[in-house]
Amino acid sequence: MHPWQKWGGILALGAALGVAQAQILVGQTAGFSGVVGAGVQETAAGARLYLAAINAKGGVNGQKIELIAMDDKFDPKTAGENARVLIEDRKVDVMFLTRGTPHTEAIIPHLDRYGVALVGPSTGAMVLHQPVRRNVFNVRATYQREAEKAMTHLATMGMTRVAVLYADDSFGADGVAGAQKGLSQAQLQPVVLEKFNRAQPDFAPLAAKIAQAQAQAVLIIGSGTTVVDGYAALRKAGSAAQLVTLSNNASSGFIKSLGEQARGVIVSQVYPNERSLAYPLVREAIELNKAGGQGEVSPAMLEGFAAAKVLVEGLRRAGPKPSREKIRSALESIQNFDLGGLQVSYGAGDHTGLDFADLSIISADGKFRR
Repeated sequence: MHPWQKWGGILALGAALGVAQAQILVGQTAGFSGVVGAGVQETAAGARLYLAAINAKGGVNGQKIELIAMDDKFDPKTAGENARVLIEDRKVDVMFLTRGTPHTEAIIPHLDRYGVALVGPSTGAMVLHQPVRRNVFNVRATYQREAEKAMTHLATMGMTRVAVLYADDSFGADGVAGAQKGLSQAQLQPVVLEKFNRAQPDFAPLAAKIAQAQAQAVLIIGSGTTVVDGYAALRKAGSAAQLVTLSNNASSGFIKSLGEQARGVIVSQVYPNERSLAYPLVREAIELNKAGGQGEVSPAMLEGFAAAKVLVEGLRRAGPKPSREKIRSALESIQNFDLGGLQVSYGAGDHTGLDFADLSIISADGKFRR
C-alpha cells in the first residue's frame, strides 16, 4: 500500500505515525505529486521517521503528534488554499515542511493572520530569512549560500565559462543572486544568463545558446523533472558542460529521473553526508530507518528528519498545553540546540537555523559522493 493514503484531498499520515487520538496537530502542504513529488515524498518520509519514533515513546509531554499533509501539486495558489484549510478548518497547532519558495510565500499571510508558526520550510529562499519572518523558523541554509559555494568551486576547478539558467520565480531570482556573488568573487561573468518559464519551460533555444557559447559548466536553478528536462536538452544540443544544481534536487528520486545523465552531476547539499556516522544526527536517522526495514537514508530524508527534530523540541518547550503562540515563543527560545553534530539557535532577530553548505557529485553507482 502506498504510504500516503488520500482522504478528501488530504494525505492523512496520522495512522502511519501510530496515532490513535492525536492531541497535537501539525499541518503540511507540499507537492507530493508533480515535478517535485519524488523529493517531497523523501523529505516527508524522513520527518515521519522521527515523529513515529517520538510517538512510539509516548509523544511530547504525553501527547501524540498527528501530521496532516495536503498535496498542493507544487502550485503556489493551491499551497495557499491548503494552508487556509489546515489552519482555519483543521485547526492545526503548527505548520511544517512546506516545499517551494513562492509556495511558502503564499501561506505566510495565513500564518501571520492566525499566529501560526511554520517549522522547516524546504526552501532556502533569502526572502524567508531577511527580513525576519515572525512565524517562519528555517532549519536549512539559504540557496544563495549554496549557489555561491558552487560557483566558487567551479572557479577553483579552472572553469571560466559558466552558464546559469533559472526559473522565472522568486526561487530562481534568489539562486541567481548567490551565483552572481560567487562568480563576481572569482572575477567572472556568466557566458549565458537566461530565465525559463517555471510552469512550461522551453529549453531547446537556451540549450543551443549554451552550446554555442561553449560553456564549461551550467547551473540550472529549477526543481525536479524540470531540471532533468533542461539537462536532456543540453546534451541534445551537443553541450558537454559540467551540470550543476541546488539541494532542492538532493533526492534519490532526482538521481533516478536523470537516468544515464546522472553520473558526474554536481548537487549542492545543506546537511552532512547522509552516510557519515561521525554525525549523531546521521547515525540516528540510519538506525531508525534500518529498524523500520527501509532502504538507505537520502539527503532529502535527512532534511525532513532534522526539521522534525526542531519541531519536536519546540513542542517540548511549549509545555503540556501547546497553543499556537506558546509554540511560536518556544521555538524562538531555542538556543544551541544540538541536532546531532549541528546546532540550531533562534531569537527575535534571527530565524535562520543552520548555515551548513557543501557539494556532492553523483557517482556511477547512483549515489551522492562528497
